[in-house]
Amino acid sequence: MFDMLRTIFAFIVDIGVLIFFHELGHYLAARSQGVTVETFSVGFGPALLKYKAKKSGTVWQVSALPLGGYVKMQGWGEEQTKGPARPGSFAAASLGSKAVIVAAGPLANLLLAVVIYAGLFMSTGQVTTQPVLNQIQLGSPAAESHLQAGDRVLAIGDAKIHHFSDLQQIVVEHPDTVLDFTIERAGKDLTLPVTVGETTLDGEKIGHLGVIGTQSALKRLAPGPAIAAAFHETGRQISGWFSGMATLIVHHKGLKDLAGPLGIAEISGQAAALGLVSVISLIAVLSINLGLVNLIPIPILDGGHLLFYLVEFIIRRPVPEQAREAGLRVGVLFILSLVVLVTFNDLTRLGAFAWFSHLL
Repeated sequence: MFDMLRTIFAFIVDIGVLIFFHELGHYLAARSQGVTVETFSVGFGPALLKYKAKKSGTVWQVSALPLGGYVKMQGWGEEQTKGPARPGSFAAASLGSKAVIVAAGPLANLLLAVVIYAGLFMSTGQVTTQPVLNQIQLGSPAAESHLQAGDRVLAIGDAKIHHFSDLQQIVVEHPDTVLDFTIERAGKDLTLPVTVGETTLDGEKIGHLGVIGTQSALKRLAPGPAIAAAFHETGRQISGWFSGMATLIVHHKGLKDLAGPLGIAEISGQAAALGLVSVISLIAVLSINLGLVNLIPIPILDGGHLLFYLVEFIIRRPVPEQAREAGLRVGVLFILSLVVLVTFNDLTRLGAFAWFSHLL
């Protein structure tokens, strides 16, 4: 019972933080563009808590269903109406202002990840694996190229190697290639030609070396390096997300790995069991995913609205209402299909179908 309550609480906190900052991005952008915001809601359905700001008139509320949120702007959805739009409404805003307001939500999620990573690197430190070859697999390309356990890789070609991940990235990108490794061995610097092997991952050829690095260190960073490292880590996560999407679309692999609310709740509970740092780190990862998913150009998502604005900019007139409605129907159908898929994946991972089959 305690584990279940902890999982539910961690899930609500994680989702609440992500939605709040996403909608805060929309809210701040709308205010900066002179658009009146009528309601700022974390969650859907009946309001549990509500407060109306005297100066702006915005109603801030927490609603019953914590699986989303919204910012209700004056004049939202009235772009196709005839006649002059009300001053201060979303419909009266310029095309550029509308794009800024819509894009601000996903960008706020990406910025949140940078802030979280920077805070973690300054407070608890950044975990880095040193570019030291602790183990060399027998018969591997590394062994055949005369690399030895204990070698520290200083550079590959002209690229300086600071972390083991730098080494991994270069090797993966150069299958079946000879690379010049500059290593430190027994206090001396050596340069060795290393032949990178080749393997296949998800139908794509990648480099293979056959080395293991286990020498990790936790280092606190000063504000400047911490911010730079936070941007680098966020960029790495974004790059990984695009690689995963490419694998999903091109090779149709990874569908079973997609997780929905139940899967996120399970992961949130596992992170909560490990401690506060794990919870905060998970929020950063989820925030990046939420921001990028919302930028996918599917009608109903922020990326879909941006797509409509781009078309409007190109054709110099609003997208016809029939085309908008058709796009929204397709978007809703796609999202519902995705919800069914990820829910099926979640229930399968949780053993619900196996339990039901056993019950029958």
